[in-house]
Amino acid sequence: MNFTNRVNRVQESLTIGMSRKARELKAEGKDIISLSLGEPDFDTPDHIKKAALAALEAGKTKYPPVGGIPELKKAICEKFKRESNLSFTPQEVMVCTGAKQCIMNVMLILVQPGDEVVIPLPYWVSYSEMVNFAGGKSVFVPAKFEDEFAIDISALKAAVNNNTKVIIFSSPSNPAGSLLNKEQLSEIADIVAMNPQLTIISDEIYEHINFEGKHISISQFEKIRNQLVIINGVSKAFAMTGWRLGYMAGPKELIATCDKLQGQFTSGANSIAQWAAVEALNADMKPTEKMVEVFKQRRDLMIELLKEVPGMEIDVPKGAFYLFPRISSFYGKMLNGVTINSSLDFCNYILDEALVALVPGVAFGMDDHVRISYASKESDLREAVSRIKKALTQ
Repeated sequence: MNFTNRVNRVQESLTIGMSRKARELKAEGKDIISLSLGEPDFDTPDHIKKAALAALEAGKTKYPPVGGIPELKKAICEKFKRESNLSFTPQEVMVCTGAKQCIMNVMLILVQPGDEVVIPLPYWVSYSEMVNFAGGKSVFVPAKFEDEFAIDISALKAAVNNNTKVIIFSSPSNPAGSLLNKEQLSEIADIVAMNPQLTIISDEIYEHINFEGKHISISQFEKIRNQLVIINGVSKAFAMTGWRLGYMAGPKELIATCDKLQGQFTSGANSIAQWAAVEALNADMKPTEKMVEVFKQRRDLMIELLKEVPGMEIDVPKGAFYLFPRISSFYGKMLNGVTINSSLDFCNYILDEALVALVPGVAFGMDDHVRISYASKESDLREAVSRIKKALTQ
């Protein structure tokens, strides 16, 4: 078969690829510990599951509206008002099959062939591939490990031109767990406000997994309100990854156009997941807060353990559930005829030698790093680091 240039431009996600390789080795009987996927290891809270069961019993199993059931749109609007003092109408919010579909919808309606999308490093793996699919060009803005991966504002400003249609970033960040402070967000908002052709996509899916207190969003700057799309969902904060439920808020015209596009692609998101999400957004946040406490304890444990691994440089992430250590000190080193020259080489070596699955930093635009997820139980984390240390000591 001859496939289109459109699909041939898109590469497989390295996070999914590493996860698949780990599963294959596990199926062969090998004792694999996977620290590769961005998925909370907690179960969905009981009150949310009960809401889904109640929706099933009530027969809420028909096609939902393309953009989301009214009850969920109302809950999303109330969530933004309650937590961020932002006023949105139901016409300015939309529900999708995961936050990923939200972003893809926006890219497809804003980015044409030849348009540029500015992406600060390190970035979530799918951003650039979504741009590729839309026919656009990704323009990457560097960041430094020593600066806690803060966006280089002068480089960001220099990257924007008349062909730039979108800026996209996540805070808290996947993969680095870094946060943008109010001053940095203000400077980004100034750049957006000076370029009326720009839309900024603020990916806030890790909003509640924040170890520094209240989430700080670029949405606080009213001057860019008509140029802003906020992406969020229930996967991370409520341990609902498999429910596939994301949502976004933005200008009414943009949301209406995304609704039209989604109506031809997938129609509305799963009806039962939507009723479960209503409960998630309206109910007590205590289960989420307890989960975040555990993630913080695991972060501290992993930093303590990994600091004992010679050659691995660790920072202290302020959110999400990842570490993004620098591992380039191992480049050029060899064992049993295998030389490590890249983050992919490093991850393949660790998987083969230590039976631990990580994700190469090249997937996120920074080849001197690897991403380590600590969304696993403490015993697995301790054993994984022990294996990694042993493998690297060799």
